[in-house]
Amino acid sequence: MNSHTPDALPAGLANASGWWLRSLDRIERSELADPAIRVLQRGIRALPLGEARGLLRGGPLGHPLHPVLVDVPIGCWLSAAILDVAPTDRRAPAILTAVGLAGAAPAAVTGWVDWADLPPEQARVGLVHAATNVAAIALYTASLARRLRGHSAKARLWSMCGLAVVAAGGALGGHVAYRRVG
Repeated sequence: MNSHTPDALPAGLANASGWWLRSLDRIERSELADPAIRVLQRGIRALPLGEARGLLRGGPLGHPLHPVLVDVPIGCWLSAAILDVAPTDRRAPAILTAVGLAGAAPAAVTGWVDWADLPPEQARVGLVHAATNVAAIALYTASLARRLRGHSAKARLWSMCGLAVVAAGGALGGHVAYRRVG
């Protein structure tokens, strides 16, 4: 069994965990995107951000700012999903979806600034994390568009798909942040 998977897990969960960890290991070892990663990282590090770079990296907090800022879109989108299944005013999920989309931009900026300094293994997983977040934003944009047109059933479907992608992206981001070495 993988050293990261506790032996006490039920078989189904242990199998899923093993699959997840093997997938992450494959992403970490794949050098396919390395040329693009190097170009992107150099480009982001070359941006003339001055003192803003330290702020974007969370210097005044003493820890990265990105994990703090992702709470806004994730919290809004999760709240919208809860309200989608609760008997409530249909405007509230649309507002939460829109606020989540607006909150995704600063979270992305801080994430890219942090990502630019990651070592290759983490940068590879981070790039997949970013791609899942782009997909989630597209799904939530589709959801908001349906909500604004009064198509609440389709909006809820796009939203639930977005939430599933956000969960996968969050797991990838968590791996980047808390990757165990050794």
